[in-house]
Amino acid sequence: MLASLCCGLQQAVRKQNHKCTQTNIQDDVLQSEDGPLCAAEIGSELQKQFAILPGGRGMNGSPIVIFPEFPAFSELEDEEVQNVLRYLTSVPSVAASGVGFILVIDRRLDRWAAVRATLLRIAGSFPGNLHLVLVLRPTTLLQRTLSDFLFKYNKDEFKMKVVMLSSVTELHAYIDPGQLTTELGGTQEYCHDSWISHRTAIEAFALMVKTTAQTLQTFGTELAETELPNDAEATTNLLHTHTLKKDKMKEDLQVALSQGGRLLECINEPLQTDPEYNMTYDEQENLDTVQRLLGQLDETEAAFDDFWERHRTKLEQCLQLRHFEQHFREVRGQLDVTSERLSGFSEVSVSPAHAEHVLRELSGHEDRACDVLDCALSLASEGDRLIENSHYAEDSIRPKCSELREVCEEISSTLRSKKSLLLKAMELHHALEKASRWCEEGIFLLASQPVDRCQSQDGAEAALQELERYLDTAPLHTLIDHSAICCQYEAALTTQLRDQVESVFQKQSSVQEMFEKRRVSLKKLAAKQTRPVQPVAPRPEVKSPLSSPNQQRKERRYSADNAICKKVETPLQNGGTRHASLTEEEENLAVLRRHVMNELLETERAYVEELLCVLEGYAAEMDNPAMAHLIPSALLSKKDVLFGNMSEIYQFHKRTFLKELEAYTDCPELVGRCFLERMKDLQIYEAYCQNKPRSESLWRQCSDCAFFQECQKKLEHKLGLDSYLLKPVQRITKYQLLLKELLKYSKSCDGSDDLQDALSSILGILKAVNDSMHLIAITGYEGNLSELGRLLMQGSFSVWTEHKKGHAKVKDLARFKPMQRHLFLHEKALLFCKRREENGEGYEKAPSYSFKHSLSMSAVGITENAKGDNKKFEVWCNSRDEVFIVQAPTPEIKTLWVNEIRKVLTQQLKACRDAIQQKSSDTPSPTSNNSSISLSPFRSSGQKNQKKQEEKKGEQSPNSDVNSSSSPKHKGWSKASLSVDASEENDGYSSGEDPMNSDPEDEVGKKLAPGKYTVVADCEKAGPQELSVKSGDMVQLIREGEEGQWFVKNLRSSKEGWVAAENLLSLISESKSSQSLSSSDGSVSGNLSTSSSCSETYTSFSDIKP
Repeated sequence: MLASLCCGLQQAVRKQNHKCTQTNIQDDVLQSEDGPLCAAEIGSELQKQFAILPGGRGMNGSPIVIFPEFPAFSELEDEEVQNVLRYLTSVPSVAASGVGFILVIDRRLDRWAAVRATLLRIAGSFPGNLHLVLVLRPTTLLQRTLSDFLFKYNKDEFKMKVVMLSSVTELHAYIDPGQLTTELGGTQEYCHDSWISHRTAIEAFALMVKTTAQTLQTFGTELAETELPNDAEATTNLLHTHTLKKDKMKEDLQVALSQGGRLLECINEPLQTDPEYNMTYDEQENLDTVQRLLGQLDETEAAFDDFWERHRTKLEQCLQLRHFEQHFREVRGQLDVTSERLSGFSEVSVSPAHAEHVLRELSGHEDRACDVLDCALSLASEGDRLIENSHYAEDSIRPKCSELREVCEEISSTLRSKKSLLLKAMELHHALEKASRWCEEGIFLLASQPVDRCQSQDGAEAALQELERYLDTAPLHTLIDHSAICCQYEAALTTQLRDQVESVFQKQSSVQEMFEKRRVSLKKLAAKQTRPVQPVAPRPEVKSPLSSPNQQRKERRYSADNAICKKVETPLQNGGTRHASLTEEEENLAVLRRHVMNELLETERAYVEELLCVLEGYAAEMDNPAMAHLIPSALLSKKDVLFGNMSEIYQFHKRTFLKELEAYTDCPELVGRCFLERMKDLQIYEAYCQNKPRSESLWRQCSDCAFFQECQKKLEHKLGLDSYLLKPVQRITKYQLLLKELLKYSKSCDGSDDLQDALSSILGILKAVNDSMHLIAITGYEGNLSELGRLLMQGSFSVWTEHKKGHAKVKDLARFKPMQRHLFLHEKALLFCKRREENGEGYEKAPSYSFKHSLSMSAVGITENAKGDNKKFEVWCNSRDEVFIVQAPTPEIKTLWVNEIRKVLTQQLKACRDAIQQKSSDTPSPTSNNSSISLSPFRSSGQKNQKKQEEKKGEQSPNSDVNSSSSPKHKGWSKASLSVDASEENDGYSSGEDPMNSDPEDEVGKKLAPGKYTVVADCEKAGPQELSVKSGDMVQLIREGEEGQWFVKNLRSSKEGWVAAENLLSLISESKSSQSLSSSDGSVSGNLSTSSSCSETYTSFSDIKP
């Protein structure tokens, strides 16, 4: 156990002091003039055991050093002997060493020559104070005789007190046997290996204590000399570093205490096993030494803990101070911004509406200021708590708290003052408006009193009472005392408002003067006694058609009153009041326009700052090597996915759009031009919105990662990155709201048309963005959607289909449930997709679309009106090989789609005609005999029919040509003999009216003829009177009934019944008809040629050579 303890102490010492030089231990453990020696250093010499220090004491307390029998003593190196003697003499205490050492040299088995050499060597190399040397001389007769004789002869040579002893019995006369080892006849048990282990452990522990104390002293000096940092981050790092060092010091102290405790147990081990055991002097000194060292460690630890606590408190207070100062700077900056905004905020108002608007703006400033004031007052309270907790920087904190409270009080006072002024101004505006309204109503009353009523006394009295009643309301509506008004609202009176007050008082005075004149006149009329008038029969011939008797009497009898009335009516007639009101309204609109413009500019600047904040605080940090360890693997190399083209949007707004908007600050009604000029640039938002679902998905995967949290912490944002990624989407929608507001206040301005165009263009961009968001949700399309041209429209519809399979024709009848399809109309194709269920959150909740079918617009025809429903239309291709009956949600949506498809097909047809006309002009065709271009040269009979048809039809309108002819899939021209009547009856907008595409069955339903036909599909009867047929049956159409029904006989079963005409088109094969639906003579009776006859009549499109 002792050996392991010694080894552990040695390792601990080496670990603590691997760079330290050995210094003298300033206690009673090691004493030497020439430098310290440790047992570990001379372990090999001590192991030879030629000199030992068992711990005994002489009669006077002198330490006893024993030189056991060692025949090879003379062979020892002088350095070995000196090192061992130096070490042994350094072990006892200073007091014991001062008495002098007793040397016991056992040479009973040796010769005198060896004894003499040993004495001379000891006399020359013993480092301590010698009290007595006791020599057990050789026991052989010869050597004993020689020693007796020669000792007396050489006694003075030794220069020390030497006593020759013949036996251990004589030795006991000088030293108590209890202080001697058993080899010398004593009772002391001595183990040299144990002694060496004890000494090694004690010295290692002493060195550990010394090294620990030195380390603690050095660390304490470092802490005391450390300058406090000037920022919070450095203070936090310093506190963390010092805490780690302190914890390391505490660990070393605990290791030393643990080692000392185990050493103490080893020294006390004999007492544990034998309570009556008496320790030697050296053992007792070792025990005292270890206990003293442990006491020193305890004192050192207590002193260090006290010093560390004071140092930690100071560092924590420094950190609190740095945080306080940082928050103070931030809050002080916010207070300065708030104060600057308030100082620049004008509380001047020109009307009640404007005053309310300004008050709402002030309330917004007040709400924002309250948040800042709360932060400032909270920070001041925090500073007070620091002062209460005896912070060392009280002199620095207290002025800052006072400054915060003073600025908060100043801002609050400014808010209260401005709000009070606004409220007073609003109150005055309302009073002025109320007084003006009373004056205008009074003027209207004067002007509206009919003068003929005043002809009689009763009429005059009634008019007078009416005036009196209205004048009684004056105290409730008018302004009474001009000086009192000016005194009451002195603080809120601006020059403009003061002029309005003067104007209202003048207006009141004028109206009251008019009322007074009217009262005087009416009182005279009411007091005048009218003479009786005899009734006289009127003479019709005297009546003038130009004037009435009342008007004549008014002109004769009440000219004075007329003058008063004219005075009242004059301002109404000249429009002075109305002109003034109109001017005021125009000024109000101009103010409102400026407010909207200010909002546009302020939000634009804030938007640019937010974009910059995101790009620098998040996007740039993704390339920062110091932040790389915080970025999850799912986010690596995904910056373009997360932020889209936000950088491009920022550059456009920062460098271009914001500056151009600021140019329209003084003329907001013209800002529509800016939007129109930059409309193409604003289309960059489409790419951002298309990328938004991918960005949203990536954000949800990584939103909780440390990278985003660290960035948000640095930026001190309350909201996460996802809120800022939504800003561009919110901004592009905000523009249309601001433009609507500007347009509302700019109806009569020069730039209203530009504003309307800008609003329409912004709404167009929003529609394109919305369409593109649907477009990117299409899955399963193998081609490149960008090759289909621009997306024109998209929407959900109910769709029925019918198509041919070889020579058979199958139709999904209308009575079956329709398919729900989402249609995407491109310039070159029409896509049919199936809408999938919405799931997930955010943008993942947007629907997805599975691609089902597509139609090339070069092979498409449409029929505008499907039978039975004004919301249906047909889209077909390849001579109605495929027909899609499409039902829109409303007739309006159907009209929009039909018009857009018509526009696409018309453009394609026009482009094709122009191309063919260009080629034809380069290579003249022998069949071109007139100005119109024939798209297909006819054979002999076809030319005749064509000429005959053109004579009857004339030139067709380009608007009737909807189907495109650019598809090489059509092998022939059909419906060439369509008559004018047939063209007028056809509601469908198909290419049958042009020899570029065919719709032979569109008119067959209208011109079914009796005859025999072969059924190509099964049809079950839907009613008791209807006929069911199966594929392969031969049927005969007998007659046509009402409501589109045909009476049909099944020749195979001989049954008869009714079949709907529209069903017949999909059940019978016209090629098998015994009576063809075509006109073989080429007449224009309205019947249509079948596909086969048409293909025989006209040349294939692929055969046309320009």
